[in-house]
Amino acid sequence: MKDPSDSGSTFPIRLCIDRDLTEALLVDFIRRETLRTGLRRVVVGVSGGIDSAVVLALAVRALGGESVLGAMLPYKTSTPSSRRDAQSICRSFKTRHVVIDISPMVDSYFSLFPRAGRRRRGNKMARERMSVLYDLSAAEHALVLGTSNKTELLLGYGTIHGDLACALHPLGDLYKTQVRDLARHLGVPGRVLRKTPSADLYPGQTDEKEIGFPYARVDRLLYFLVDLRGHPAEAMRAGYPREMVDRMLSMIQRSQFKRRTPLIAKVSQRTIGVDFRYPRDWGI
Repeated sequence: MKDPSDSGSTFPIRLCIDRDLTEALLVDFIRRETLRTGLRRVVVGVSGGIDSAVVLALAVRALGGESVLGAMLPYKTSTPSSRRDAQSICRSFKTRHVVIDISPMVDSYFSLFPRAGRRRRGNKMARERMSVLYDLSAAEHALVLGTSNKTELLLGYGTIHGDLACALHPLGDLYKTQVRDLARHLGVPGRVLRKTPSADLYPGQTDEKEIGFPYARVDRLLYFLVDLRGHPAEAMRAGYPREMVDRMLSMIQRSQFKRRTPLIAKVSQRTIGVDFRYPRDWGI
C-alpha cells in the first residue's frame, strides 16, 4: 500500500528538523537545567542504542566528558553486541563509564517468583537499572538524564519508575525518526545507527514488533494526530488502516497515567498539582 506520507496527502513528507538548531537548543537545555539545580554532572544509562547515544553526545557537548558518567547495566540475557556498542559510544564521546551487571539483583528477587512471566521480568529489569542510575547519581552528585523519545512517551512504550524515570528528558519532544536524524549529525557510530531498535529485555525482542508497526509510519501518524491535531477519520482517508489508527489512539489514551504525576485526592483548599502549581525551579 502506498504510504500516506507520500506527496499529495495531508501528511508531511517527512519529519524534518534543523539539526544545528536542535543540537544547540538541547545542549543549552541540558546545561542550563543541570546547573540551575546547583549540580554540574549527569548520569546516562547507555544501552548501546541510538537514543542513549544521542543523549550522551548532547550531555558531553553541554557539560564536558568528565562531567558525564555513562552506565552500562546489562542482564545475563543481554546480547554481547549491546555491551560492545555501549562501550563504543562512550569511547566515541570520551566519557567516563561503569559496567554493573544487574543479574544478581534481579535473579535474587525472582527466586521468590520463579513462574513470573517475560513482561514482569522486563519491567523489573528496567526498574533495577533506574535504581542503580539514581544511586550512581547520588554518589556523583549528578542528575539522571532520560533517554525516552516522543514516540515512546506518547505510546507509553516504557516502564513507569523504570526507563521513564529521570530528572530531564532531552529527547522527549523528538520522534524516533528525528532522533535518528540528529544522531547522524552528532556522529553516533554507524553500527549503532544501523541496528534494529530494541530494549534488549529478552532474545529477539524489538521495539517495532511490540508496537506493531514501523517507526517511520508510526511517527508520521502521531505527528498528524498530535502535532497537527488531525482527525482520525482524515488519517484513515489518507490511507492509514483503521487498525493502526485505533491502536495508536488507544495506546496514547491508556498510557496517560505514565505522563503525569500521581493523582492526589483533593480534601483541602490548595492541593499539590491541582491548585498549588509552581514551575519546578521556582524561577531560580
